[in-house]
Amino acid sequence: MDHEHQAQPMSRAAKLRSLFFATLYISAFTFGGGFVIVTFMKRKFVDELHWIDEKEMLDMTALAQSCPGAIAVNAAILVGWNVAGPVGMAVAVLGTIIPPMVILGLISFFYTAFATNPYVALVLKGMQAGVAAVIIDVVCGLGGNVLKTKSALAIGLMVAAFIASFVFDVNVIVIILAAAAIGVVKALALRGKEASK
Repeated sequence: MDHEHQAQPMSRAAKLRSLFFATLYISAFTFGGGFVIVTFMKRKFVDELHWIDEKEMLDMTALAQSCPGAIAVNAAILVGWNVAGPVGMAVAVLGTIIPPMVILGLISFFYTAFATNPYVALVLKGMQAGVAAVIIDVVCGLGGNVLKTKSALAIGLMVAAFIASFVFDVNVIVIILAAAAIGVVKALALRGKEASK
């Protein structure tokens, strides 16, 4: 079968359905916070479905982290909007929030049993190790993309942000605001150069 037959356009309804079940599945089987869900979103929407590219995913991750609220929901809003506009945003958010709401609702009924159960504690310890591995994977993948740009500013910012956070324990909001300010200065400098030509 040739490439043209394989890449048939998806109808809007089918795309929305696929978006909903993808975000529902990702949210239901993701443990460990927003960065883990961003990793799975990248694999699904960038690598598998090719609905967005890697640069857009990097931008969305930065925006999701810098905006108030849960990273997972912020990322779902951005991905949904990018894929199918306002309806896509609503569908992606709905798919993302249903699993944690259901799971937390169930856990709240049996909280005492969960909190004192040694087997549950062991399961959570195992999940923490898995989450650490997934976060390292996404850091290597997205960090590798920054290195591929061969931009001294981008690489320098990445290294400086890591040192500020890991070594000096600088608040992540300060790091994001500083990086945004540097980006604004660079954009204004480029605009000034283009205007002077």
